[in-house]
Amino acid sequence: MADLGCLILRLGLGIMFFAHGLQIALGKFNGPGPEGFSKFLSGAGFIPAIFWAYLAGYSILIGGAFLILGIAVRLASIPLIIFILVALFKVHISKGFFLASGGYEYNFVIFMALATLMLLGPGKFSIFKKL
Repeated sequence: MADLGCLILRLGLGIMFFAHGLQIALGKFNGPGPEGFSKFLSGAGFIPAIFWAYLAGYSILIGGAFLILGIAVRLASIPLIIFILVALFKVHISKGFFLASGGYEYNFVIFMALATLMLLGPGKFSIFKKL
């Protein structure tokens, strides 16, 4: 059952990150694309913002795909954890815990799920289990 649980967790997180990556990296699903996301990042103090927009967008796009497929799940989780922690500390922490006030509740849950995958690994339903 643990392997099935890992698969469900990987698919859920992978689909969420992949879709979010499509928004940021490619502007799909009414997303801002790298140019729009770089404007947000510039306001948050990231310089050069366009570099960080492309890095974030493609990191979560590729990381999400790797989670879905079960490729190097522990390794692929690292940039996703970094992305979610940066969002937590740069955007949400000042607004408190609860999502209703823009807080970090959602980021916290995603971080905990990624940390769980880091500890458990991909499970047997994966393409490449070693990393």
